[in-house]
Amino acid sequence: MTHQIQDPVNGQALQRSKLFRLDGQTAIIIGGAQGLGKTAALFLAEFGAQVVIADRNEEQAQATAEEIGALGTRALALPADITVKSDLERMAASTVEEFGRIDILVNSAGINIREPAMDVTEEHWSSIINVNLTGLFFACQVVGSVMVRQGYGRIINIASHMAKIAWHLRSAYCASKGGVAQLTKELAIEWAEHGVTVNAIAPSFFLTPMNEPLFADAEMSAFISHNTPVGRPGNPEELGSALLFLASPGSSYVTGHLLLVDGGYTSR
Repeated sequence: MTHQIQDPVNGQALQRSKLFRLDGQTAIIIGGAQGLGKTAALFLAEFGAQVVIADRNEEQAQATAEEIGALGTRALALPADITVKSDLERMAASTVEEFGRIDILVNSAGINIREPAMDVTEEHWSSIINVNLTGLFFACQVVGSVMVRQGYGRIINIASHMAKIAWHLRSAYCASKGGVAQLTKELAIEWAEHGVTVNAIAPSFFLTPMNEPLFADAEMSAFISHNTPVGRPGNPEELGSALLFLASPGSSYVTGHLLLVDGGYTSR
């Protein structure tokens, strides 16, 4: 029997030309006000999704929502702290009230503190783990419950190539992203029977505000380019296209996967 990929909104079989369209779908991007999260929001909106920008920075979230609205796509900005479960519950409830469903969740919120392992304090460790891993889990749990009930969903967690390799001065960050990769697999096998896929994207060094200190160091910038087979850091748009695939109906047979978008860095 041939399996036909169906439109999650109307249940009709999708033509191949529509497999990577997101028309009528609703996406939440946590941490979508800036950086890779903002790129993700703009990318999904351009391919038809209604977008919710959930971020601690309400002003920047509103500015991103207005930028998306100017494209002719519905967008909503919601204040939300990924480390506060009640914020996530309000976020999900407000999204369902406004749009009727949640089809896509992108967990893009993340922090990093660069310091030797010997200097990591309990406060720094807890801050990184709470945002990058604990908060991400509860975002998946809260939104995943909506997706399981409706019988469809796409969850994309933003991990890091440091989920696969170690990196100097990143002990807490590497631990958190390794946890994201493993958690992604576990949720994938739990929710597959409900039509919900859970995948992660592992970017390497991208030109984002978070990485500005790296690229401001000429020696480090040269090191990254030299050790990346394609010879340069990543452009956020290159992450957007990978995310679009995992967010679309066309990725229906892909779940529990960690997609490295690293210019070949971890292949060395």
